[in-house]
Amino acid sequence: MRYSTTAGFTECQDAFKNILKCEGFDTSKLFVQVTDGGSAAMELLLIGVCGAAGTGEKPLMMIDPAYTNYISFAERTGRKTVTVKRNLGEDGKYNLPELSKIEEAIKTHNPGALLVIPYDNPTGQYYDYETLKELAKLCVKYNMWMISDEAYRELYYVEDSKLVSIWGVTDADVPGIEGRRISIETASKVWNACGLRIGALITDNAEFNNRSVAEYTANLCANVIGQYIFGALAHESKEQIAEWCKNIREYYREQIVNVYNGLKAQEPSLIVSSPDASIYTVIDVRNVVKPGFDAIDFVLYCAGEGSVNIGGVETTLLIAPMKGFYDIQAGEHNPGSTQFRISFVETPENMAKIPELFVKLLRQFEAQR
Repeated sequence: MRYSTTAGFTECQDAFKNILKCEGFDTSKLFVQVTDGGSAAMELLLIGVCGAAGTGEKPLMMIDPAYTNYISFAERTGRKTVTVKRNLGEDGKYNLPELSKIEEAIKTHNPGALLVIPYDNPTGQYYDYETLKELAKLCVKYNMWMISDEAYRELYYVEDSKLVSIWGVTDADVPGIEGRRISIETASKVWNACGLRIGALITDNAEFNNRSVAEYTANLCANVIGQYIFGALAHESKEQIAEWCKNIREYYREQIVNVYNGLKAQEPSLIVSSPDASIYTVIDVRNVVKPGFDAIDFVLYCAGEGSVNIGGVETTLLIAPMKGFYDIQAGEHNPGSTQFRISFVETPENMAKIPELFVKLLRQFEAQR
């Protein structure tokens, strides 16, 4: 089996374009670099949009809490990340920072790019077009790349909401945004193929694409078998793409809403993030635990000794403590100390056990603490 070109087989590139085209976006000026999963695209992106390794110049700006892999890849490549913070309200809604605060942070740190995740990991927040446009204006004003991680595009659950993408924000909306747009794509989430390890870096900037492909030659190419398999989506019709996306959206929507309602029924004082997008729910226990609670200690308790009998089976829960999703300065309180992220990656039958399991484990832990 031979290598493909470094940019990937044309058929695999066309698969990514066909998905966007079927979703209603113009792909005529887009360049596709196929990568080994979205993770390789992230790493390649950081090298391209940030300053030289070890200098701290032109960092990647993110919105806290932020997906930890960007931080990990930045550390690996010697690049810097900076953040602006959003907060989880008592109503379960995440609120983005005021634009003035984002602008102030841009002036302070001089980032090379702003990262947005419209269907957010880890928070499940949904960004509407007005939000994307306002952020795009800042990217143009301060000469930054606008990066959109679109791993969860199509997974939105807000009533009367619609599909959003960086590819729907054009010069007609924000003059000057074209030519500075980049998206990270993946086979993993919407297409239910995490192990395929196929992703892409898509841009409307020819020079960025050329340099990206040149940098990726050290990797030779993305895995060829995965490209062949994902390439089949180049031949799917608009109706077939839409039907798949509708079904996967309903699959996750039902589970996320049920877990949200179940958690609030089991313990009304829990703060549970609004079931708006992606495949994640955040639980904040700040209103129900004693002072000194640490999310990591609870996760270790669940992994090591905590269990609940459900249906005659001793059962425990693996969840992610949110502390690592925040960029916290010395002496600053970490909101993630009382927060957890639930990932909807188990069967619907197992996900339905979470409300009872989480609340009972939490009460066990607090009783012995």
